[in-house]
Amino acid sequence: MIKRIATVAVYVEDQQAAKTFWTEKVGFEVKAEFPMGPGSFWLEVGPKDAQTNLVIYPKAMMKDWAEKKPSIVFETDDIQGDYERMKEKGVSFLDEPQTMQWGTFVQFKDEDGNEFLLKG
Repeated sequence: MIKRIATVAVYVEDQQAAKTFWTEKVGFEVKAEFPMGPGSFWLEVGPKDAQTNLVIYPKAMMKDWAEKKPSIVFETDDIQGDYERMKEKGVSFLDEPQTMQWGTFVQFKDEDGNEFLLKG
């Protein structure tokens, strides 16, 4: 039986710039970084103690990357605090946190234009 989602791929132009975004702006940790080819790495990042990580994968190695857009929701217990911290560090948000019947959420983009949802 499947126990968890191990990784979700996010396709980027520049792995090192994406690594900086996810670690320094969002606050994730590098979980794995192994050479994968000339100038490319298997790069996983994720929240401390998380069971699921993002694989930051180079677009150049995936011809159909445009058809593989991520749809990822990150859950937090302090959406307002995380929103403010991430925004202060330069993360681009599409709006301010919105409250719905199912919870509070806000969308943000990485430096390659991929959109993500932060849910409280």
